[in-house]
Amino acid sequence: MTDDNLHVVLRARPDPGVTADLFEAVAAPMPTVGPGQFLVRVIWLSLDPAMRGWIAEAANYSTPVPLGSPMTGFTVGEVVESRNAAYPVGTIVQGRQGWRRFAVSDGSDIDRVVDPALAPISTALSVLGVNGATAYVGLVELCNPKPGETVVVTTAAGAVGSMVGQIAKALGCRAVGVAGGPDKVRACLDDFGFDAAIDYKATPDLGPALDSACPAGVDCFFDNVGAEQFDRVMDRINIGARIAICGTIGMPSFPLPVGPRPNRQLLIKRARMQGFLILDHYDRYAAIIEQLAGWYRAGRFRWREDVTDGLENAGSALVRLLAGSNTGKALVRVGVDP
Repeated sequence: MTDDNLHVVLRARPDPGVTADLFEAVAAPMPTVGPGQFLVRVIWLSLDPAMRGWIAEAANYSTPVPLGSPMTGFTVGEVVESRNAAYPVGTIVQGRQGWRRFAVSDGSDIDRVVDPALAPISTALSVLGVNGATAYVGLVELCNPKPGETVVVTTAAGAVGSMVGQIAKALGCRAVGVAGGPDKVRACLDDFGFDAAIDYKATPDLGPALDSACPAGVDCFFDNVGAEQFDRVMDRINIGARIAICGTIGMPSFPLPVGPRPNRQLLIKRARMQGFLILDHYDRYAAIIEQLAGWYRAGRFRWREDVTDGLENAGSALVRLLAGSNTGKALVRVGVDP
């Protein structure tokens, strides 16, 4: 085991955009393992659109990452030293160790133990991790789709959106994706099995494209974007439609946009709309992952990974993600798989 440690810390807030120079890689001492603790060697780091909000000046659903502290992030790592019987050396864990090569844990920031025999351990950050669980809660539990219904999801080629489409197909629904660019549309159709996909960047008016892709209207809408894409889909919801609000990447986080105004479609169509955070469902995280694992074993899921090598490059990789330049789940390879 190398004794070379590294942290990537947050040095400044977005002004207003996220740039790589907001982050700085700094040498850090190797942490000491105390009673009840264990040392995690981080192998994979997840990059997520929500990080834009985590580093903003104003708090939203979580306290902003303090300046000078390692950036927050979901990780997969290997226990390489342990004084905790529940986490022996060699255990693979998925947790929240953040942007660092090595971290000491007492188990409170560990989400689950990962079975490397089930799937590549990187999937614990995507199809069998937070992204998959987010898709499951928003679609299955909030939207409750029925076989034959039409499900529309924005950022459909992303780590969450692609899972929404694949879960919708597993439940017997028609899956329609909205994505940006021909490669992402091809991924929706060829890799993830959507019934239809729309390239919003090449479509001056989403309305007619949605009419063609959703001839029977929209029963379930899983939104990651907000703004105009949200409005065009809402124009086409059916009576009793269910809408899950997962993200608003197409809108500024701060200052808040004008509103919120109740969309009249919610009244006319007697629809239900709810925002949610996967963090509120962690008490059932293991059960949700087990459900996803069942579908995985049945061959239901495919995925793409957009891998950046080196923890010191995490800042620039996050900028690419927020610009929509990634082609799959954005990951940073911090170390080698065991």
